[in-house]
Amino acid sequence: MLFGLYPGSEASDHVPSMDAYFDGRTIDYLVPSIVLVAERQDGRLGGFLELAVRNYAEGCSGWTPYVESWYVDEDLRGSGVGRALLDAAEAWAREQGYTELASDALLDNHVSHAAHEALGFEEVERAVHYRKRL
Repeated sequence: MLFGLYPGSEASDHVPSMDAYFDGRTIDYLVPSIVLVAERQDGRLGGFLELAVRNYAEGCSGWTPYVESWYVDEDLRGSGVGRALLDAAEAWAREQGYTELASDALLDNHVSHAAHEALGFEEVERAVHYRKRL
């Protein structure tokens, strides 16, 4: 499912964060915290949501749970699976004492924008990131 969410990525791109999650350690600026999965009736997975706690999230104050990855298989989209995953993430965050939840989406991912807004997220900032090879 990571490859469905991040087309063109390689397994090695995801190993550091997966290792940090299983080892219970911080990676860069975040603490991998919980991975929620949606199971189909036949036992296969149909979606997942990866939540980490970041020391900074745009528009939020203090350490904040952050939706790092949120994916639902195409055939299940619109069926409530994404909402159920987010509801579970919100419940976990509340149980931990947090009062905010943050996320992001690429500028051209209008489907994700609509999903976030339908589930109560409010846009707080837009950014264009640059790099220069030296």
